[in-house]
Amino acid sequence: MMRNRMKEFREIHNISQAQMAEMLHVSRQTIISIEKERYNPSLPLAIQIARCFKTNVEEVFILEDK
Repeated sequence: MMRNRMKEFREIHNISQAQMAEMLHVSRQTIISIEKERYNPSLPLAIQIARCFKTNVEEVFILEDK
C-alpha cells in the first residue's frame, strides 16, 4: 500500500490539478486518481512529480508496511 502527499504539496505550491496535469503531460483525471490513492504512478512519473515540488519521491509517496 502506498499513501501520498501530492494534494498537500500541490496546495503548498499553489498548483491546480489542471496545471499539474499539464506540467506532467497527463490528464487531470490521472492527477485526481493519484491524489485519491486509486492509482499509483509509475516510477518515472513519481520522480517527475517530486521534481515539480523540488523534493524527493519519498517525501511525496509513502510506502506503508502491511
